[in-house]
Amino acid sequence: MSRSASSIAALCALALSVGACDAAPTGESATKAGESPVASTGGATPQAAPLTASGPAETLGAMPVEDDSTQSAASVVRVDWVAEDSAKMFGTAGGDPAMNGLYTHIAFYGSPGDGWTVFRLADVLDYTVLSSSAGRVDLDLHESILNEATGEIGSRHRKVIVAWTPGADGAPPAAITVTPAQ
Repeated sequence: MSRSASSIAALCALALSVGACDAAPTGESATKAGESPVASTGGATPQAAPLTASGPAETLGAMPVEDDSTQSAASVVRVDWVAEDSAKMFGTAGGDPAMNGLYTHIAFYGSPGDGWTVFRLADVLDYTVLSSSAGRVDLDLHESILNEATGEIGSRHRKVIVAWTPGADGAPPAAITVTPAQ
């Protein structure tokens, strides 16, 4: 296969995978806020019988490392749809995994021309969506903390309320608030 054909095939695959992330899930297969996809199916992911090849294999080359959008997309390790405002929580891998390393964000979809408005919430080990509603999501943040006196790493859970007011005509919010909670 020519290099240009491989590039076109790779770009089509990327476009399909990115496009799948832009639409909010609907129907029975949608994951509820705070519920993992595995939990929503009642346990382990169902396994199908292995496929049998029905034609020649197509070899695809890796995308260039210099493609920042592909590198950023590959860093996403978790996505949770929240609220009723075309909002999603997502986490990207980064930093020192011994001391947090899940950069946690909330993003609001504007339009195809505007894309996503993204707010970085925290650098944590993990988060749990406790509840969500229009203009609000309640989170439990699990994070590493360093004891400066002993140099030991411990952990804690911290609850927060993330709130926002949607912009005019359903536009993404201009700002969000993060409030400590119990």
